[in-house]
Amino acid sequence: MKVGILGSGDVGTTLAAGFLKHGHAVMIGTRTAGKLAAWGQRNPRGRIGGFDEAAKFAELVVLAVKGTVASEALHAAGVANLSGKIIIDATNPIADAPPVNGVLKFFTDLNESLMERLQREFEGVRFVKAFNSVGSACMVNPQFKGGTPTMFICGNDDGGKKVVAGILAQFGWETADMGMAEAARAIEPLCMLWCIPGFLRNEWIRAFKLLT
Repeated sequence: MKVGILGSGDVGTTLAAGFLKHGHAVMIGTRTAGKLAAWGQRNPRGRIGGFDEAAKFAELVVLAVKGTVASEALHAAGVANLSGKIIIDATNPIADAPPVNGVLKFFTDLNESLMERLQREFEGVRFVKAFNSVGSACMVNPQFKGGTPTMFICGNDDGGKKVVAGILAQFGWETADMGMAEAARAIEPLCMLWCIPGFLRNEWIRAFKLLT
């Protein structure tokens, strides 16, 4: 697939390299192309452009920016360029405030997720929440003694979730589909839980596993 990555931080560049590894064509959208010079040297098949160029290029889009600028990034990508496309939403609604006893602060509450806000604002987009509940170091084909980790996803489009589940399988994950967009109210706070051992004990290599 042609994959457009909106965001050039650790999550965006890690996922971009992962898509390249698995044979996809990739363009990273960024406001500061110069910061990706080293990434481009390591990944010569990858392309770099603006948000709008990456969105226009893509069949599948990954939203990998700070939650506080998620809407702004999508507008920069262009509503017309995103219409009808699947967007993997890897964002979390993390507030611009330090954690308290290891617990992040969110700018949403338990009755509304960031993904729901984005889905209402961008009605023609097929959002699927994924990759928000683990750190970038473990996103692509992680190896855990406990076995294959679980990625929790949700979204209103069943076809979109099927495509994302296939990508997750390539990336070494099993998928747990939690249902419609409202389920992001539960999935986004997994970021809080995942981060607590990191902030308190500098333990960042971990993932969730759903047992049945």
